[in-house]
Amino acid sequence: MTSTDGVSIHPAVDHGTKPASPGFSGGVLTCHCASDPVKVRVSAQTAHNHVCGCTKCWKPEGATFSQIAVVSRDAVEVIENGDKLQVVNADAPIQRYACRVCGVHMYGRIENKDHPFYGLDFVHTELSPEDGWSAPEFAAFVSSVIETGVDPSQMDAIRARLRELGLEPYDALSPPLMDAIATHVAKRSGALAA
Repeated sequence: MTSTDGVSIHPAVDHGTKPASPGFSGGVLTCHCASDPVKVRVSAQTAHNHVCGCTKCWKPEGATFSQIAVVSRDAVEVIENGDKLQVVNADAPIQRYACRVCGVHMYGRIENKDHPFYGLDFVHTELSPEDGWSAPEFAAFVSSVIETGVDPSQMDAIRARLRELGLEPYDALSPPLMDAIATHVAKRSGALAA
């Protein structure tokens, strides 16, 4: 059996995950600036919360994975210090808006109307002091943590720890999200009726 002692995933899940609160309607995300922080209101519950090993998502200091969820873009509003936001990589499918001072990613938006996830914004719920957000459900792009410098010999322990936390590890997105992408593509190509 693989030991998971000392395996850290993300501060928000390392000691277990918290269930969503019924009727939870969102909160305010705040960057890490000590003065004039960027604040973003998310006025709805999130969905598809997960930990992500990709190299594009923002991770807090010391975290191996990021924690990210989606919400309707209509529910995301910059309410303070939006002038500090800049797009991290304008060529990426997800336009990640980060504070140019502290570097924290506040939200990610897809502008391509043909993208399967158009209309959804990506947010980091750990930036909110409110409890009740949707709980992480799975781990995505797990192998990608190797690209950030994680020793490949640690991967069995990382996957075992993710399973202990109830976060099934995938090297893509979860099966329901992969099905949603394939359905979108099939409808656009005519393979399925729109």
